[in-house]
Amino acid sequence: MPAVFLKDRSLLFVSGAEAQSFLQNLITTDIAALGADEARPGALLTPQGKILFDFMIWQDRDGYTIETDAGQRDGLLKRLTMYKLRAAVTLAPSTEEGVTVSWGEDAEGARGSQGARGSQGARDSRFAKAGVTLTRRAGGQGDGAEALYDALRIRHGIVTSGSDFALQDAFPHDVLMDFNGGLSFRKGCYVGQEVVSRMQHRGTARRRVVTVSAATDLPGTGTEITAAGKPVGTLGSVDGGNGLAIVRIDRAGAAMAAGTPLLAGDTPVSLVLPAWSGLVFPASADEASA
Repeated sequence: MPAVFLKDRSLLFVSGAEAQSFLQNLITTDIAALGADEARPGALLTPQGKILFDFMIWQDRDGYTIETDAGQRDGLLKRLTMYKLRAAVTLAPSTEEGVTVSWGEDAEGARGSQGARGSQGARDSRFAKAGVTLTRRAGGQGDGAEALYDALRIRHGIVTSGSDFALQDAFPHDVLMDFNGGLSFRKGCYVGQEVVSRMQHRGTARRRVVTVSAATDLPGTGTEITAAGKPVGTLGSVDGGNGLAIVRIDRAGAAMAAGTPLLAGDTPVSLVLPAWSGLVFPASADEASA
């Protein structure tokens, strides 16, 4: 599988004597547990626990590289700068633009000067959960193959903001960050931590990522998924007859248990929870609240 260049990704570099503690006290990722060659997802939350910015993060030289959507980078830099105060931290846009992702055999040979500590690149923990070795490294050049990467992440239930959910509209649990290494319940406090910890301990998360399939091409991103005319969720990324959605798994599970068809617009669809999440559809409201 050839390496794929994602031109719409941008990077920040966080360095300095207090870089680790600065990030550890702000974002959802457990920075102290981050492996040397590992890239983990993360988010900076609102005080209400919603995702304000989402990103990937990995160790790089004497600091950390944060990879995010190009449209988010300046806003994320501004927000991190606001929290910086007197901390011994340097925040700067990377000189590299875009990110190269490689998977399969090419992931083993992918190398780049900006990869995790100059190695083969940082291994994406989200894909690792799904049994796929995929590396991320800064820079590269366009090859027009972004659709191949999108098809891979759709197949494995890996979402991205913009295409699959709107910022400030989703909790980390909604996008499976409690399963993919991007959300810590063991480290100390960070912005929004109280809300997501309460959701975790009470088991109140109902919106979850699912893979969607149909016998024909799916309708476009943003199409409502319904059961008996009632909303269940919204279609996100689409690749022909396959896609992603964030749905109410209690409603979807009850519909499936009752044999009620699920529709994306007028298209019959099937929903499956990513196997790596270990989640199952509850068959009733009582089971959902158990």
